[in-house]
Amino acid sequence: MEQMQVLELYEVHYADLMLLSSSSASNHSVSLSSPEEELARLQTIRTTIIETLGPKGPGLLSIVGVPNALLLRRNLLPLARKLALLDHECRKRLLKEHNLGSDVPLKNPDRNVSSFAMQLKYVEALKSAPIKPSHEVRLNLEPTHLDVDEVRKFHEDEFKNLGDFFKDLGYFMMELGLRLAQMCDEFIGGQELERSLLESGTAKGRLIHYHSILDKLLMRETGRRKGPTKKQANSKKNQEHCLRSEQKQLQGSNFVTNGIKVGSRGNDMDLWQQWHYDYGIFTVLTAPMFLLPSYLSENMVTYQSSLSSDQECPYPNGYSYLQIFDPNNNNVLMVKTSPESFIIQVGESADILSKGKLRSTLHCVRRPLKFENLSRETFVVFLQPAWSKTFSITDYNMEHGVSVGNLSEGNGIKHGLNEFTQDIHKIVPPLSSRLKDGMTFAEFSRETTKQYYGGKGLQSNG
Repeated sequence: MEQMQVLELYEVHYADLMLLSSSSASNHSVSLSSPEEELARLQTIRTTIIETLGPKGPGLLSIVGVPNALLLRRNLLPLARKLALLDHECRKRLLKEHNLGSDVPLKNPDRNVSSFAMQLKYVEALKSAPIKPSHEVRLNLEPTHLDVDEVRKFHEDEFKNLGDFFKDLGYFMMELGLRLAQMCDEFIGGQELERSLLESGTAKGRLIHYHSILDKLLMRETGRRKGPTKKQANSKKNQEHCLRSEQKQLQGSNFVTNGIKVGSRGNDMDLWQQWHYDYGIFTVLTAPMFLLPSYLSENMVTYQSSLSSDQECPYPNGYSYLQIFDPNNNNVLMVKTSPESFIIQVGESADILSKGKLRSTLHCVRRPLKFENLSRETFVVFLQPAWSKTFSITDYNMEHGVSVGNLSEGNGIKHGLNEFTQDIHKIVPPLSSRLKDGMTFAEFSRETTKQYYGGKGLQSNG
């Protein structure tokens, strides 16, 4: 088992978040008739939330006890892997049908991540009832024996509610972020965070599949075969081509064993997502789901029975494989959380707007060693200010959190960790190099993206 220091997230119950945010928004106590013990309990929770998200805390927490959380999660997350491994033209058609796009090159067979995105409107989120899914599905419903037409129909049906599932979960996660913003605003003073979110009008939802080593081999094999033309893309013949293509992938994977090695590129190959800060206000994430393809199971009989029955697995070693860097103790921590929880993480914009009263979190996503056939699925909603929002750095110390980008030999760091921080410094551009007084959020995000990924960006080759 991998040895690492673990962070068990502070858990806020959904009902308590609703009470605390309602109190904050209306500027009165939770209830004048509430027992003194209840008021004291809620005040303790409020204080702990601020400490957890503040400069002395890890900068993230979890929300538990959410109605229908498991259903919302199970409706959407398994579709991430299915979309990622579809034939490109089939996937393109489905994404267009459900108003989804992507911000990664989906034709690249060597990608570590597939991401499917949609802009979600606050006006829709605020009038929806997101804890009540508009549709419900059960997993593993497919009959064992189907002919080609029946398989094709099932394949279409399993994505039928993709857009609705995406919005159901996304709108609810937007509400969680807004509720937390209301509560933090009471501590910060004013309504800066909530107003900034609502003025933006939208949030970006992103359904993410982190590819297993096996997935990458399947994509490379798919890439060697010539796909259909654009004229064929929407034809019945092409739909059958898509299904047969996936069938060949599954049947041809039997040679793959657990002996696949990660590779020889060093620590980069141990990461699904490189170290970085999110530059929005809050990032709201589902707890991840780990999947094992059912066709690796001893019970696999036919392709048809495995088409829609990837097996959800317990967390490898009990971890989420989200890692954070804690600058207060100069430690790398592995995040541990429950599968039915939602994680809310502070971004750099909240750090800036709060004048350092909230602290952004440096984080990465690590591959679980010795579990190379597991994929990781998650859904993320990025809550950001309006593009025109102007940042002032008056009274804001950009080095208040002693971020990794500011660590050096002279800071008295242990030798092993100092080597790590020097490596991180090479790929994480310090905030002071990306933020100037009077910048709009659009300018800040553009400069941040440029320094991480663009042209000569520090992670452009990652």
